[in-house]
Amino acid sequence: METTRAPSTEATARRGAALVICLIGGFLTLLDVSIVAVALPSMEKSLRMTTAEVSWSVSGYSLAFGLVLVPAGRLGDLFGRRRLLLLGLFLFAATGILCGAATSGAMFVFARLARGASAGLIAPQSVGLIQQMYPPKERGRAFGLYGATVGVSTAIGPIVGGAILNGIGGHDAWRYVFYVFVPIAVVALVAGWFVLPRDRTRYQRHSLDLVGTALLGAAVVLIMLPLIDAEGAKSQPGWWRLALGVVLLAGFFVWERVLDARGGMPLLAPKLVAIRGYAVGTAIGTTFYAGFTGIFLTFSLFFQQGLKFTPLHGALTTIIFVISSAVFAVGSGRLVNRFGQRMVAVGCLAVAVGLFVTGLELRNLNPSGAAATLALPLLIAGIGSGLVIAPNQTLTMHSVPREQGGMAAGGFQTGQRVGTAMGTALAATLYFGELARSHGNFHEAAQLSLFGSAAMAALTFLIATADILIPHRAPADQPTPLVHAAGAGSA
Repeated sequence: METTRAPSTEATARRGAALVICLIGGFLTLLDVSIVAVALPSMEKSLRMTTAEVSWSVSGYSLAFGLVLVPAGRLGDLFGRRRLLLLGLFLFAATGILCGAATSGAMFVFARLARGASAGLIAPQSVGLIQQMYPPKERGRAFGLYGATVGVSTAIGPIVGGAILNGIGGHDAWRYVFYVFVPIAVVALVAGWFVLPRDRTRYQRHSLDLVGTALLGAAVVLIMLPLIDAEGAKSQPGWWRLALGVVLLAGFFVWERVLDARGGMPLLAPKLVAIRGYAVGTAIGTTFYAGFTGIFLTFSLFFQQGLKFTPLHGALTTIIFVISSAVFAVGSGRLVNRFGQRMVAVGCLAVAVGLFVTGLELRNLNPSGAAATLALPLLIAGIGSGLVIAPNQTLTMHSVPREQGGMAAGGFQTGQRVGTAMGTALAATLYFGELARSHGNFHEAAQLSLFGSAAMAALTFLIATADILIPHRAPADQPTPLVHAAGAGSA
């Protein structure tokens, strides 16, 4: 059980400033997931990008992001989260300049891969530092703010991108989608140097688990590549690679157990994976993101291609989802200690219902009244999203020892990145497949795509519900789990 003394007023202020830096890091890395989609048409024209380059510019970022997360989390635990976070912010700013200055599709794809790797350095350190700075009873609010940041950054990307493109204008306006955030990353880097807690790692020799790193990296690549290929509308994405990736992933967990038994330092400690709250939370994060992130691609394609909206008009049509998600993410972070997994289950159900009803409305949607027609179901889905992201992160990290916070965050966010790739591929496959079958009926294509996202949210609801119904037995050396069932504490 973790014990901490109440921090002084000065320490509290410093901790709050450090939290802001962590939130900025999370905001920038996840904003990049959705903001690029809005600028793709102008980038494609300006750089004369091929179909493959367009696909890789979007999904390559998530691939590089996912590959780096777990090793970066482990390196942060060993050598200092502050060092890794500052390095990540520096590289994120540099790769932003590289993306904006790209003169060819190949150069842009390379810059996006490097940018994804820098994001992978930042993300686990942000979560690990929150885990380090806040005791269990105070993490709910901190992770609530982080969850709100995650939800807003992903959802607001199309709005910010559309505003930049509309405000600047011209065929090179897309470059400022990357340039505009460079100063923010630089300011966060300088401020972080002064306010982030100093690393207390001992300068001793550490051996990184190279075999585990190779196995996990190969598994992530093989799992995500067919999903990326499917997004690019290839006829044969090679699903056998996904099966081989799952086999390698199983081999990774076996190797980690062997290394741990030998007294080595595994990349992902078996004791960490054995924590039920962590394992279930990671599964929930993966499946939820598979439904959550696909809707932004669907809406972007439908509003711009089907209804001929401008990027900004299309983004503003769904702004109720962004606002409700952010508001309830903050509130749910404060209530998670009381309601626990029940809140996550209710949120998943709300998202499933909201997206399903939104899909029904898209069938015969009138462009002139689109925002009003979709307001209620999107409000329900947004509220549900706010009840899932932050509480699930708090529940997932609750029983994780502080010294393993970076490692745990890397594994958790790797699941989210794989879920993001799955959700994007699912949405694109359903959308373009139905578009071809229906001979260009954008309404039916968008409806089917949203139904797919709703199905993933429903699957997440089943996982959360199962966790509530099956009694928990926490080991004596782990913190008491948060509430998981109505009227019951931990077993």
